[in-house]
Amino acid sequence: MVLISIPRHITHNSRRDGDASDHEAVSFSNSIDATDKIETMKSLFFCANIASRIGNFGNSRALRAFVLAWCIAWFGPAANLSAGTLNSSGSSELIGGSAQPFGLSTSVPLGGELREKWLGVARQIDDEILVLTACQKDRTRCASPAALQFITIVDDAKTREGRARLGGVNRAINLAIKPMSDFAQYGTTDVWSSPLVTLAKGAGDCEDYAIAKFVALRQAGISPDDLRVVILRDTVSGEDHAVAAARLDGRWLTLDNRRMAMVEDTQIRNYRPIFVIEGDDVKRYSAANRN
Repeated sequence: MVLISIPRHITHNSRRDGDASDHEAVSFSNSIDATDKIETMKSLFFCANIASRIGNFGNSRALRAFVLAWCIAWFGPAANLSAGTLNSSGSSELIGGSAQPFGLSTSVPLGGELREKWLGVARQIDDEILVLTACQKDRTRCASPAALQFITIVDDAKTREGRARLGGVNRAINLAIKPMSDFAQYGTTDVWSSPLVTLAKGAGDCEDYAIAKFVALRQAGISPDDLRVVILRDTVSGEDHAVAAARLDGRWLTLDNRRMAMVEDTQIRNYRPIFVIEGDDVKRYSAANRN
């Protein structure tokens, strides 16, 4: 086992003797603050690298979550972003209204390719939380325009309440990303991207919008119990489509990249829910519901 030692911050409380001027004291304090900011950002990016290395040795998201939460709590206490990772959801029991969007029953959590795809992007999101935390702590030194753009969306959402918060994120993400197929971008199909990757490219397809909204709303303070990503099937064309879903006052609202207005799940037409994603789990809607 390799133990990694990360130096703790040193707090300078001492004062210069005798005739130290107020100006000198302020300059010294500012110098300390600037140095601390730089060291904090270095430490956060160091943590992101460690978390990535953990990801390379398997799917131990519990260990990654511990490292990420510890780093944010230790090095970024002033940051205003959530330290929770995507698997920090609580119980999915009924809390007013339907436990799942569309009010349908779901199977036990699935394994397989779809879950691995989701866990892969979730690991990237965990790493991006550290970048966002560092950029939130000192925006003037943030080297990621995508992170600053994402933080602006989250900050604006936090100024709103209820439906306005959900609608603000839906609109902002829809306007920030240009619709583009995975094949046009990557030369292959079904690539799932994390929010900062999508915003950096300025383009993505339906699941990229849904993932970005899911994470933005989580960072804006919406409980993970009230957030989902839902995979739908168009009953006319047979194509699959992804949307984010958020529960407000017991009702599930869908956030769709194809429209600015949010639509309640009970009002959705010509789509049949196939899968729902919550936390680390991917669940299939029961076969009886899809006939």
